[in-house]
Amino acid sequence: MLTVRVPRALERLLPDSPLARQLAFRSALYAVGSGTFLTGSAFYFTRLVHLQASQVGLGLTIAGVAAFVSAVPLGRLADRFGPRRVWLVCAVVDALSYLAWPFVHGFAGFVALMVFAEVVDSAGQSARGAYTLDVFPRQERVRSLAFMRAALNSGFALGAMIGGVALALPTDVGIRAVPYAAAALLLVGAALILRLPAGMHRTGEDGALVATPPIGGPALRNVGYVLTCTLSGVQSTNQVLLNVVIPLWLVQETDAPRVLLAWLFGTNTVLAVLFQVRASRGSETVPGALRASKVSAGFFVASCLVVLVTHSTVGWVTILLVWLGHVTVTGAELFQSAGSWGFQSELSDPGRRGEYQGVNRVGSAMGTLWAPAAYTWLAMNLHAVGWLVIAAVVVVATMGLGPSVRRAERFLALDGGTGRRLPG
Repeated sequence: MLTVRVPRALERLLPDSPLARQLAFRSALYAVGSGTFLTGSAFYFTRLVHLQASQVGLGLTIAGVAAFVSAVPLGRLADRFGPRRVWLVCAVVDALSYLAWPFVHGFAGFVALMVFAEVVDSAGQSARGAYTLDVFPRQERVRSLAFMRAALNSGFALGAMIGGVALALPTDVGIRAVPYAAAALLLVGAALILRLPAGMHRTGEDGALVATPPIGGPALRNVGYVLTCTLSGVQSTNQVLLNVVIPLWLVQETDAPRVLLAWLFGTNTVLAVLFQVRASRGSETVPGALRASKVSAGFFVASCLVVLVTHSTVGWVTILLVWLGHVTVTGAELFQSAGSWGFQSELSDPGRRGEYQGVNRVGSAMGTLWAPAAYTWLAMNLHAVGWLVIAAVVVVATMGLGPSVRRAERFLALDGGTGRRLPG
């Protein structure tokens, strides 16, 4: 029998267990499919659905609000019917929804399909998150999630390339085919879920898989967890710097060439693929997750301090500093993700993981929805002072994580807030 030896350099980029490799591959496939459509979506919506840019933005906002409102009740579906089953159904429905795009024309149809797709995706993401927490032992969760995130970044990069090729074709035939290609890839990804083991709540030092009943009340009563998710969401506004503020700053406030933007996003993708797993080391415990969050804040502040001075620099100095600012904000992204996974793993009620995933999505949204407008105004209007305020926001949020985490731990330790201390 022929065996294929994987080079050591490549093997270090692969997950340790076969299950983690399956999930990482599925993440990459999902990202290729959705990334292919996302890359050309702005053109698709304006050219083929016949929308104005303002209508696209309004529709996306409405869909985001719908997903936000429904996140917690949809998360409960995973707890009631099983994470893998809900994830599978949502993955199939999500894939099939892409086949509806060629038949959508006008704003009403666009909003209806976007709301439907966002709500289904929200339910699926909560179920997927609950499944991964269920199926891995505690010591493997964060590392496995890091591999999945690295695979996701790789998939989005490939999807962007495919979408770019479709956009580059001289006629609309390529972009018209994109929804069908995305649906096909996502259906293959959904089929892979069938091959995964049934997720159950893992308890005990022997690693036995047994169903775990909830230890407390609804997740929204765990104020410490809600605060932790919100503050971690504030930390995740590094994505706003990465994708919105730094690119706008480069174009409007520096003399750096616009082509540098492509190099910045390429650097981010490469660093995320190569170093996400390394950044996650030690974050599988609450103290480790807090340490990762503090490191993330340090990188965030460093990025703000580096970028703010480029308003007055010229030439290669500007280029190098903007690139360094993007590298440091990527570091903030990698360590914030690791800390967030640690909090989700250690602070979720084992019997309500789907519900807790929904609360995490709500908290994260509360921590980030305001940031694009606020950060852009601060940086573009107040310049250096604005960047310092942005840095201060994340420092304050990081300082609040310690108390919020301890409150969440107390909630679970006292049987969900009832005051009856759990054994052990």
